Amino acid sequence: METGPLEDTRFVGYRRKLIEDIRAHGIEDLELLQLFDRVPRHLFVPEGIWPRAYEDAPLPIGYSQTASQPSLQAYYLTLLRPRSDEKVLEIGTGSGYLTALLALTADRVYSVERVRELSQRARKALDLLSLRNVALLVGDGTIGWRKYAPFDVIVVSAASPSIPPALVDQLADGGRMLIPVGALDSQELVLVRKEGFIVTEEVVKGDCTFVPLLGRFAWKSEAGA
Repeated sequence: METGPLEDTRFVGYRRKLIEDIRAHGIEDLELLQLFDRVPRHLFVPEGIWPRAYEDAPLPIGYSQTASQPSLQAYYLTLLRPRSDEKVLEIGTGSGYLTALLALTADRVYSVERVRELSQRARKALDLLSLRNVALLVGDGTIGWRKYAPFDVIVVSAASPSIPPALVDQLADGGRMLIPVGALDSQELVLVRKEGFIVTEEVVKGDCTFVPLLGRFAWKSEAGA
């Protein structure tokens, strides 16, 4: 008899170890930490690297993309604090793991990914967990998803040379956005807040390295041209 993804006990101990690793980075919010116990990370990475799925480390997921380090994603959530009545726009679905974490905290998640195969793989994993409040789009994340704007929270999981104006435009009054900004080889994580017509930017973490955000309002290619 087959078991569901949450009844599969092979990885339970590894998930608990991951939670301890996240706590070691100063994340103490129990409600937030429980999210990482509810989402089996191995479902969101290629089966060939399942033995590494619960390392607190970025993992390759193909197509020159990586799944971000879980403790960094936990840090995102502590800064952004999505609420159950809020809409989230995610730029860079990637593995879909952060998408799942966001779906457990927000009302709706809209996630844009430029690589069709990654979007399709993420959808399968999200469906396995019966996360029905997520809409996925294959396209240019730098132009956002205007149909469903404005968004209370925007999370950008790839590095841009500057903050795409289309994303700022789609941020709701009182909204916040996290985005890595800088050169191709090194960036700063910037928290953007919008209050009425006032937009503020705060560097919350330096010396980061993300894959490049490709599109109309970011890098034109992975070489930066």
